[in-house]
Amino acid sequence: MYPSAFEYSAPGTLDEALSALGEAGDEGRVLAGGQSLIPMMKLGLAAPGCLIDINGLSELSYIRESNGDLAIGALARHADVAASDLVGRTNGTLAAAAPWISDPLVRNRGTVCGSVAHCDPEGDWNSVMLAVGASVVARSAAKRRKNRERVIPIADFVAGPFTNSLNPGEMVAEVRVPKYRGAAGGAYLKLERKIGDYATVGVAAHLALDAAGNVAEAGLALTSVHQHNLKVTEAEALMAGQTPSPELFAEAAEAAARSCDPESDIRGPADFKRAVVAEYTRRGFAAALKQARGEG
Repeated sequence: MYPSAFEYSAPGTLDEALSALGEAGDEGRVLAGGQSLIPMMKLGLAAPGCLIDINGLSELSYIRESNGDLAIGALARHADVAASDLVGRTNGTLAAAAPWISDPLVRNRGTVCGSVAHCDPEGDWNSVMLAVGASVVARSAAKRRKNRERVIPIADFVAGPFTNSLNPGEMVAEVRVPKYRGAAGGAYLKLERKIGDYATVGVAAHLALDAAGNVAEAGLALTSVHQHNLKVTEAEALMAGQTPSPELFAEAAEAAARSCDPESDIRGPADFKRAVVAEYTRRGFAAALKQARGEG
């Protein structure tokens, strides 16, 4: 199936890209990796009137430290995150998730920011971002300088399945991920039918410890078992301030299984998926704790 006709723009600067996007309004879409947008256009599920291709904007191809965060630019590919020593040193949840993103073809072309913006409930990155408390930087060509950039917490950015909180004329220019401060660790566990498949179940776990070795911060988010990527706030709250243990992780696992709402489908019955959520939550926090304690 061929997509409907559209205008194409390949700006040479970010300002030009934002200007083109602003002029296009609701009809404009940013083309980076194209691993979600192009298939949707071919299937008739998306019909933008104008594509703004930002692949020439090499200044957006970065992963760097910025004010205590990891800053991931709009053209940083999944494979860049997987290969980044900086990511490996500063956020174990991101490092664990990166090799699980689809297959090598998609990892080499697709972008983290594009995946985050797509808000696919079966996508891995937004669960990771919810678990670690990331933020999205939205840029626009607004005339008033103070309105050119918005920093949106990821929990507010994910508005629903395939729906984000961007305004017309805005694009995701960067994702900001908190670096580990002190003893911390993370994990991403994913059940898939074959390599490169969407998750049957995905669990992102993040754990930070205080000086006494208790839980200073816990993050937990689920993939493919709810209408959108789900942050399990109940589990996070019950763990705060507690001594990490298998019993505590089992409580969190029960809360996660209660919170999700999977469908029975070709990938398995709902009860099976809830059981996997519980098991992966236990394993994820156990792995995160081991990493936080420097045991592996």
